[in-house]
Amino acid sequence: QVQLVESGGGLVQPGGSLRLSCAASGFIFRSTAMGWYRQAPGKQRESVAVITRDGSTNYIDSVKGRFTVSRDNAKNTVYLQMNSLKPEDTAVYYCNRPGPLLSWGQGTQVTVSS
Repeated sequence: QVQLVESGGGLVQPGGSLRLSCAASGFIFRSTAMGWYRQAPGKQRESVAVITRDGSTNYIDSVKGRFTVSRDNAKNTVYLQMNSLKPEDTAVYYCNRPGPLLSWGQGTQVTVSS
């Protein structure tokens, strides 16, 4: 049974940092590209960052230089280090396979506010 469990969100001031984690199970994690997605209130879910099985990364322009995606295949976990957070980064963050998508986890709320 596929399971994705996100954690690490919270309330942070602008300019602050958070590290999100996503623990995956039920599929061969090391052979699978993984991505982080986010959905802000009233907006569609968007892809934020992707890491291939080989460790190559890609980001949307708005987070380049601030966010870093990484993975630990021994722990079946993908991470998202978020620095210099902005209010517009406020959203529920999810991890998933870029395609075809797996069942979504519950996500983790990130709120950037003073």
